[in-house]
Amino acid sequence: MTNSFRLNEALQKIFGHFKIKATVNTLILFAFLSSCGKEEIKITEVDFEKEEFAGFVEPGFPFIATSMDARALGEGFPENNISARVLALQLGNEAYACFDTDMLRWTVAWTGDFMPMVTMAQVSYDDFHNKGNQLPTIGGDPKIATGTYPGWSAGNPVHADPRRPSPHPQSPPWGPISPELGRWNGIYTLEDKVVLSYQVAGIEIKEYPGSLVREENSFFTRSFAVAPSAEKLYLSAAEVSNGTRTEVKDDMVLVYQGESEEHVTALALSAASGGVKLLVEDDRYLLVEVDARQEELQFGLLIWKGQASDVPDFESAGQEFEVDIPEASQGGKPYWTEEILTQGKVSPDTAAFVTDQLTLPVPNPWKRNVRLVDLSFMGGEKAAMVTFEGDVWMVDGIDAGLERLSWTRYASGLYEPQSIEVVDGDIYVYGKDGITRLHDLNDDGVADFYENFSNLMAQSIETREWASDMVAAPEGGFYVAKFGALDMGPETSSPKSLMGFRSASHHDGSVLKISADGRSISTFASGFRGPYLGIHPEKGWLTGSDQQGHYMPSTPVMLIRKDDYFGVPATAHRDPIPEVTPPITWIPHNQDRSGVSQVWVTSDQMGPLNDQMIHLSYGRPGLFLIKIDSASQVVQGGASVIPGIYPAPTMNGAVNPEDGMVYITGFSLWGHNSETLSAFLRLRYTGKESLLPTDYKIRDGGVVLRFEEELDEEVATDLANYQVKRWNYLRTEKYGSGHYKLDGSVGEENLPVLEAFLSDDKKAVFLSVPNISKVMQMEIAYDLTTAKGTSWSDKVWMTVNEVLMPNLLAEGFSNINQEDLNKEFDPAMLAENNEAAPDAVKGKELFMNYGCIACHAIDDNNEGKIGPGVKGLYGTEREFKDGSIAKADEAYLKESIIDPGAKVVKGREGEMPSFLGVLSENDIDSIILYFKTLEN
Repeated sequence: MTNSFRLNEALQKIFGHFKIKATVNTLILFAFLSSCGKEEIKITEVDFEKEEFAGFVEPGFPFIATSMDARALGEGFPENNISARVLALQLGNEAYACFDTDMLRWTVAWTGDFMPMVTMAQVSYDDFHNKGNQLPTIGGDPKIATGTYPGWSAGNPVHADPRRPSPHPQSPPWGPISPELGRWNGIYTLEDKVVLSYQVAGIEIKEYPGSLVREENSFFTRSFAVAPSAEKLYLSAAEVSNGTRTEVKDDMVLVYQGESEEHVTALALSAASGGVKLLVEDDRYLLVEVDARQEELQFGLLIWKGQASDVPDFESAGQEFEVDIPEASQGGKPYWTEEILTQGKVSPDTAAFVTDQLTLPVPNPWKRNVRLVDLSFMGGEKAAMVTFEGDVWMVDGIDAGLERLSWTRYASGLYEPQSIEVVDGDIYVYGKDGITRLHDLNDDGVADFYENFSNLMAQSIETREWASDMVAAPEGGFYVAKFGALDMGPETSSPKSLMGFRSASHHDGSVLKISADGRSISTFASGFRGPYLGIHPEKGWLTGSDQQGHYMPSTPVMLIRKDDYFGVPATAHRDPIPEVTPPITWIPHNQDRSGVSQVWVTSDQMGPLNDQMIHLSYGRPGLFLIKIDSASQVVQGGASVIPGIYPAPTMNGAVNPEDGMVYITGFSLWGHNSETLSAFLRLRYTGKESLLPTDYKIRDGGVVLRFEEELDEEVATDLANYQVKRWNYLRTEKYGSGHYKLDGSVGEENLPVLEAFLSDDKKAVFLSVPNISKVMQMEIAYDLTTAKGTSWSDKVWMTVNEVLMPNLLAEGFSNINQEDLNKEFDPAMLAENNEAAPDAVKGKELFMNYGCIACHAIDDNNEGKIGPGVKGLYGTEREFKDGSIAKADEAYLKESIIDPGAKVVKGREGEMPSFLGVLSENDIDSIILYFKTLEN
């Protein structure tokens, strides 16, 4: 099918505008245009701000994966009823149920309205910068619920949570029950219905949920196909906490509730349900007992809560209800058949690296938002893409010209996924619901079976415990990353842990290894705040980054090895806590305040990036070239910026197996320095002159910088063209870190360049720098010119975890003697920095250059900003989270810059790092002067 959607839309507008009635000629014209393939209509531009999107929940699609807080259902319902992972099922007749895939239970069933759309993906779906998420609850009248225990058990009924206890005494357990007790298999979709598949003690069970309406009463139906079993099985169908009397009538039980007994919760079996009987324990637990047997058993269960006076309606419905389990293994009709065509934009070859744009399928027939978060190739021209709202798209036609990109929808309903991988043709998606493997059972281009490949990674209901990343291991299986439960968002059932964290699952803040069959899990590394991953697809080197914040002083790029610990005690998950593993390199806050994944460029088409590691920055946004010092026994290296235009946050990337280029995608939610909601980009090497450093390293006595091009000798040896400084960070419970000299005092150390040597091939310089020592951050700024006359300025940032002796001959510096290095110098020789008086112009430059504008608005538009606006800030009264009040004078503003966590404005999360030692007193005074100019 061609992109008739756009044609239909255009014709509808024409007909609507001129109020033309369809005539024979009109219909002939319409048919001709629809079938004509000479000129296809393609989307070339996307303006998210002008689009009107339909609701998050799509009509006709039967489920969404989410969480459920059912702790406040009211009298008669179980307390502390909370589920981190549920399928919210639309059962028809305004009836709904949440199936807990960790516990294999119906958390709650209700009638009326569905659910308020309050998760982070939902509130920001069409209100792009809204971060005011809440815990999901039901939208109508609760009817049935069970407590926090397995929905099924073998041998005996179970009314207690059998899962591993939380390490925090006040926190509930999280994660799935053990596979020996039960395992979630997956969900089949059949138009507006579903079939659930799971195991209980190894016994396969299929469940077909639905609803009936009789005389304005809604009844829930559950039809089961249970494989042969050597022992009895028990289904916990409902729990009532105020039951007073139980009545048994043939294949029916009724529990009357409350002193007046005016309400009743009831179960009824369908006809011909031999080998099954109903039980009630303690006037509280409504159960189904399934006998041991040697053949498959099918039975149906009718569930209802209502007025005691309506029991006759329930009895009638029970007599009418029949078991009905449709065949699901062959798939169903596709939900989405349209193809959306877009045309990309190929950038002119103006630099060594340029970014081409692959236009997104917005608008589309479903008025669906498309916030891409990850991609994985299915061949040279086709890729699978996943969105934060839980949709999977396919895009085909990825070629050099990007003339005809064909987009189709493949799957939906997933829970805030952030990763997708294609392995041996199979599509795997990782979100809060675990790793889902998608199956198109009838080859119609749409997934019919959402298989639980693995949900062994424990997931709490804490909204910031993101399922952040997944990479495929070359030997099989996956590595997955999980955020720590950051102390942000709605308060849940988890108490505070350490500063900035809540106690949550025993896997939060960890990197986990999932086996090739998805049936086992192990902790690979821990101590993260908010990790993202990268992996070398051939050698298996696992890398990562983390989010600057509490106990994470800046953005690290890490080589992750078994049992490593990266510094966040709240997510160490071990005792005693080991030594902190140092990163390859730190990157300063003003360059990358939010690091995400890495891509290894296993390609021969990317010039100087071939066989290199690229680090993606969300906040910048943009890319860094990461160099690892292979000579060191301790991991260390550095980072440099890959210039380019990135209209949206850069989050994940992949190398195209055919053209060898790097493709990148991401979307906007938190603070960043771009303006587009989402984008799909191709980083392309043009063959033009590259000014990227190809190597950089710190050695005893100096710094080596190497480039592709020959350098102008006069410029390269001019000491005025280099600036070197260094500082340490302080890892504390405070958000981020200031800059500290090696003696612990506040500030940065400037180091002199005593001499600059040009290499024999004229492509490298060795900067003689004294007093090289271990340090968390070194910054080398340079202004150079190639031998061809191209001038440029750049910086590299490095971490020194070990000081090595230089191998000058191997590096190509035959003109340097070792004794010429490490010369004595007098620190007093360094020129004093006599700053000019503070002024507002300088303050504005600092505010922009340090990226403050990404989080703090300077106008009346605070949309998308995580910090308070600064327009009209000076002199106003501020109210803080602790209820105190202060005036925004010079003292308050200075404190907010140096120690931003001291007073957090009410309604904000306090996610600003300290600029202590980063900005001088003069700088801070200049910024305050700038604030004074921003009057209302």
